[in-house]
Order: sequence, then structure tokens, then C-alpha cells
Amino acid sequence: MTPPPAPPLLYSYRRCPYAMRARMALLQSGVAFRAFEISLRDKPAEMLALSPKGTVPVLQLPDRVIDESWEVMRWAFEGSGDPGGWWQRAQSAENLARLQRNDGEFKRLLDRHKYPERFASEGGSREAVRAQALSSVLMPLEAQLQRTPHLGGAAPCATDLAIFPFVRQFAMVDPAWWAAQSLPALQAWLSSWLGSALFTTCMLKVRAHTATAASTAHNE
Repeated sequence: MTPPPAPPLLYSYRRCPYAMRARMALLQSGVAFRAFEISLRDKPAEMLALSPKGTVPVLQLPDRVIDESWEVMRWAFEGSGDPGGWWQRAQSAENLARLQRNDGEFKRLLDRHKYPERFASEGGSREAVRAQALSSVLMPLEAQLQRTPHLGGAAPCATDLAIFPFVRQFAMVDPAWWAAQSLPALQAWLSSWLGSALFTTCMLKVRAHTATAASTAHNE
């Protein structure tokens, strides 16, 4: 009797926001996968052979390799049939624009917020970075979340999963500053995700090639 094929293998790194959102989508969709936690200082040759750019996530499928986090999310939700509408709700023009802003402008600001010394030659201060992030990204998210509890509307969507890890990292740089901002809806949204069973499962430490097949839904 032929044994069943092994689930797809995901090369990941716990604290990487791109890998984080891929893991959360796979878990939420209920698609079985195996996780391989890489070391940034010693990336596995097998992963580099699949994706020479050397960044995570990298999802190895029987017929192809997906090495972009949003495409991993697409594969997970579409592969499951998306019964909860997570992917469908993320396809609105507004949510696609939020994703583009997050992965472009906000990621650029996040890097400068976390590591100002690396960008000292640009002459900008951490305070200036914070002000720009507030006006261009965080306050618009606050405005939306004051209207609806999630970026998906009444229920969360893939955009919530995609943006949450980046807001998490921005807030973690200086928790006192974050708590002092007038962003009550965004702060509550972040706290809800941080306290969710989905995020807890996503952040469990795994050994190389540990099976991670259980779905942990985020229900409100």
C-alpha cells in the first residue's frame, strides 16, 4: 500500500512578519503543512536551492514552490475553498490598497523605527518616522477599525492577518509610546489578535520538519 504524500513543507522563521502571516493563514484555513524553523545565520541549503533569494516563507509543494507570503496565503485559502470568506473579503479595492501600503511604505518605516542607527545617513529621527507612520498608515487603520471591528468588516479577513504582524512589530519597539497614542480601535484590534488562539498556535516553537496540521480558528 502506497503511503500518503507528506504535507507541504514550509520554511519559516517565528518572528518574521511575512512568515508569521503565512503560518496564520495556513492554520486558519486548516491546510496540513510541515514547518521547518530556519536559522538566519545558517539557512538550509535545501531552502536556498528552492528559493535563492533566501527569505521566508518558502512553501514547497509537489509541483511548484511559493516564496511570497501573500501567495502562500492565497494558496491556503483558495485550496481550502475559503468557506469563511477570508480571502474573498481581502480582495476589495480598499483592502488591496491597505496591503500595498503595508508592504511598501509601512515596511520601510518599520525598518527605520526598529533600527534607526542603520539609516542614520538619511538624517531622519525616530520621532519623524513615528509621525509619518501615524499619518500615512496607523491613523487610516484606526479610522477603518472605528467603523468595523476588522479590516474584513464584521468578520476578519486575510488582510487582517497580513497587516497584524507588522503593526505588532511597530508597537513592540516602544510599548509605552504605543500605549500613549490615541488609537483605541487599532490598539484593541492588535490586542485581540495577540490574545487569539490562532496567534498562540502560530508562535509555538517547532523542531525541523514538525507536522503542524491542526487548524485553530480565530472566531469573534
